[in-house]
Amino acid sequence: MNKSEEFDNSLQELARFAKAISHPARLAILKYLAETKTCISGDISDNLPLSRTTVSQHLKELRDLGLIHGTIDGLKINYCLCGGAIETYLSMFESFFEPIRLYDNQCETEHHQTEAKNQKSEITI
Repeated sequence: MNKSEEFDNSLQELARFAKAISHPARLAILKYLAETKTCISGDISDNLPLSRTTVSQHLKELRDLGLIHGTIDGLKINYCLCGGAIETYLSMFESFFEPIRLYDNQCETEHHQTEAKNQKSEITI
């Protein structure tokens, strides 16, 4: 049994989403599809500094999670965003982070204290 399976389903699903969007190439693909509305996989490859094979692997990750879908048109695949899935994941993210965002504990770490001191010394110079 994988340790991640011991967590509830919503956390596992949120982690899968976070993993899918954790690579800059996949973010670039989502952004490109949002800007172009629909496109052929070759067009994506032409706009990223990656090989077609690598882009195909990233498209598969996004497709497997349901963030995009492709329609076969002869030898080409037309890709577009799946708005419903994206909205679902964004809602899950917001629900997860809402109590964290609202957390009101003034927890000062050594890093933050040093940063604050540096900012203060810069102001007085």
